[in-house]
Amino acid sequence: MKITNPATGAVIANVAADNAAAVRRKYEVARAGQDRWAKVPIRKRLDAIARFRDRIVAMQETLARTLTHEVGKPIRQSRNELNGLLGRIDFFLAESLRALRDEKVFADAKQKQEERITHEPLGVVANISAWNYPYFVGSNVFVPALVAGNAVLYKPSEFATLTGLHIAEMLHEAGIPRDVFVPVVGDGATGAALTRQPVDGIFFTGSYGTGAKIAAAAGRRMIKVQLELGGKDPVYVCEDADVGTAAAGIADGAFYNTGQSCCSVERIYVHESIHDAFVAAFVAEVKGFRMGDPMDEATYIGAITRRPQLDVLKRQVADARKKGAKLVTGGSVVRGKGNWFQPTVFTDVDHSMALMKDESFGPIIGIEAVADDEAAVDLMNDTEYGLTAAVYTPDAKRARKILAKVRAGSVYWNCCDRVSPRLPWSGVGHSGIGLTLSTYGIQTFTRPKAWHLRGA
Repeated sequence: MKITNPATGAVIANVAADNAAAVRRKYEVARAGQDRWAKVPIRKRLDAIARFRDRIVAMQETLARTLTHEVGKPIRQSRNELNGLLGRIDFFLAESLRALRDEKVFADAKQKQEERITHEPLGVVANISAWNYPYFVGSNVFVPALVAGNAVLYKPSEFATLTGLHIAEMLHEAGIPRDVFVPVVGDGATGAALTRQPVDGIFFTGSYGTGAKIAAAAGRRMIKVQLELGGKDPVYVCEDADVGTAAAGIADGAFYNTGQSCCSVERIYVHESIHDAFVAAFVAEVKGFRMGDPMDEATYIGAITRRPQLDVLKRQVADARKKGAKLVTGGSVVRGKGNWFQPTVFTDVDHSMALMKDESFGPIIGIEAVADDEAAVDLMNDTEYGLTAAVYTPDAKRARKILAKVRAGSVYWNCCDRVSPRLPWSGVGHSGIGLTLSTYGIQTFTRPKAWHLRGA
């Protein structure tokens, strides 16, 4: 399997992929190792994760450069992801003991009756991860899964394979047995083979189409499934918002990681009274973003990781222009080596356009004027997705009223494109089912057992 640098088109590595037979053997290895791992005291499992954290710190620059070379992410943003990962690991280290402890929920001394809950590992879980934030997305699954006593079959995206192999190497060096964290390397066919194994849970991050197929297969087998899928995340800017502050924050939320985030801002609704002023400020921000060599410290807009996504973006541009949208800046593929697309902003958009309905996953955005809060909420909810949504206003009461009506797993007031390890990460509709992060995201890798105890 060829690993290609999306910024240059150059092949940077060749890696052996796992066929179906190899995937089966790896499953059997993980199944054999899981029972022994579950018997290791949780404090020792946490110690191994702490040593994994130390390895990340020690190897940060190597890891960042590898990530940038294989996904095209600007080097500063690769470092940001690794720095952010440390905080997530710290959360799991701090909260796992409490989240997974045995719980006594009822006791009656007279009746000699007691009720308890224990949290037992699921067993062997398949972790099919994503390329856009491989450290964030992967660690949301494999860290709490390992702490809870599971074995993990970890399939990195084929577009972040080298990063996935770095993760496996660091975990093994930290003391996670090789038969407990088992990397599975390959493309979609390898992932499909993994989902056919008799695992106890499938945790997938990717497209709605693939997620729906996984959900159907897992449903027939009655196993745990968690799907983190796409988004078409809206922001509403009220007429009382500070235009400059809102424009700067939302532009970053839309174009960070070259717009290749499930929680990137993908639709902007602006109160009609400040629409023109907001557009001017927003476009000024976008035009200030530097596109170029991802290894350059000054670069903000990197390469498009998957070449086929360029065609998606071109179709959305053509559709928007055909239906009357105004192209304010960008709109074209950058010719030359690698996969590049100009930061693109449209106004005069509406929901007849693919740009405002279908996931873009790239540096493109539409801005639509709205008359009032009610109209904004209706448009924000006019989607099959429901991952995040945001509102910008100085009025806290107004923000809460608006956000309470929006169908989304995460909502933001005067911020966007933000994830916290302390809060559950979940979606509505085509954005997925289940959750990661928070203490709920630790317990999701366990099977609660109810104990009814009565003394003689």
